[in-house]
Amino acid sequence: MKFDEKALAISLRKKGISMGDIAKQVKVSKSTISYWVRDIVLSEFQKNKLNKNGHSVDAIEKRRTSRLANTASRHKIIFDRAIAEAPLLSKNPLWCVGVALYWGEGGKTQNLVRISNSDPKVITTMMGFFKDVCGVVPAKFRGHVHIFAHSDIQNSEKYWSQVSGIPITQFLKSYQKNSAASLNKRFTLPHGTVQIYVLDTKLFFRIMGWIEYIKQQYD
Repeated sequence: MKFDEKALAISLRKKGISMGDIAKQVKVSKSTISYWVRDIVLSEFQKNKLNKNGHSVDAIEKRRTSRLANTASRHKIIFDRAIAEAPLLSKNPLWCVGVALYWGEGGKTQNLVRISNSDPKVITTMMGFFKDVCGVVPAKFRGHVHIFAHSDIQNSEKYWSQVSGIPITQFLKSYQKNSAASLNKRFTLPHGTVQIYVLDTKLFFRIMGWIEYIKQQYD
């Protein structure tokens, strides 16, 4: 998963490993590595070591800073356009419900579209929102099931695949955990919860812009 890859990249960068070498080891693009480790400050010793190994830290940092600034600028354009288009889109009830649900239940960090819930109606509504309002194509979806230790993984994955319409082949490895929750709670959630991911960074900033539009209506 991206979370594990990001954690490894950050750990390697803190050790003073070059971003090129991290990209090779983690098997992620250098631009992604650069974004993930943007807040890590190398020591003078680490910088000197990289310079001796043929890596000009100052030059790399200048290029990285410029690239991040350009990326932030592109994201800001998407965000602002989303605010501008929101008044027209708000006439669509599915847009209103989808944005409200995402505001309350969706992920707001890591520039990643994701929403988790145990209610199949919420999941089917959000899938409709993503497909019909956001125009997400089927290949962009990923599912991730979280279940209790007593639950049947295959049955749960099949259940959430049918609910969401996402093929099981596009599901990440399910997370199964022991829980101190009451038996009653565990039995009322026989299939656990599912997290829906959309692999589209632009959509993340678009949804954030829509949420910002709603916030502004109540300022």
